[in-house]
Amino acid sequence: MVAKVIGIIIARGGSKGLSGKNLRILDGETLIQRAVRQGLESKVLDRLIVSTDDDAIAASAKTVGAEIPFMRPSYLAEDLSTTEETLQHALLTYEQLSGMEFDIAVFLTATDVFRDPSWIAKAVDVLIDNPSLESVFVGHQTHKNFWEKKEDGTWSRLRDWMSVYSSRQVRQTIVREDTGLACASRAWLWREGKRIGDKVEIIVNDDDFTSIDIHHHEDLMLAQAAIDIRKKIASEMENVDD
Repeated sequence: MVAKVIGIIIARGGSKGLSGKNLRILDGETLIQRAVRQGLESKVLDRLIVSTDDDAIAASAKTVGAEIPFMRPSYLAEDLSTTEETLQHALLTYEQLSGMEFDIAVFLTATDVFRDPSWIAKAVDVLIDNPSLESVFVGHQTHKNFWEKKEDGTWSRLRDWMSVYSSRQVRQTIVREDTGLACASRAWLWREGKRIGDKVEIIVNDDDFTSIDIHHHEDLMLAQAAIDIRKKIASEMENVDD
């Protein structure tokens, strides 16, 4: 049986950190258009829909190939609305409207902009190839130490091995969960209101630019600067090859 795969991008109109952020322009396209384009470029999604409460976001997403089969209700577009309940609503509503039932659901955001479309394809492929897995998502590997504050107000390292300071080339690492870049899960998890399961595989990347998540004007400026840097490097490399 061929797995049916749906991609869902959630993008509400309201934003306090950066007004209208999902319609902000980055490298010649809106953030929502960039996410839709990257999702379609993965070539693994049978359907790609955008869940939004905003007519302008819907219109922008449609221009590059996204489906907007319904508008998100206002109670799911508030500051404290969760990603999990929004994804659950989007999947269940689309399945009811379309009469289709999906096996795999892929989560993407418009604010995580440094996404490689191949990550989406790999997440879906790994999930298909390994029936024991519940979710596959992108994560960033880091050698940094992390601390947490305990109930008594003191601080402790997140892991004991972090107390041993050594070269980054040989020390252990941890991985930051970046589901907004790409996260493929069994659709039944979303129907139950869960974004990811417990049995997972992580697509580990070392791209520092993936830490740029657009929520403030400075983030947008930083993202454009990072894109310009990569274009400049690529151009310089081409000139060297010539």
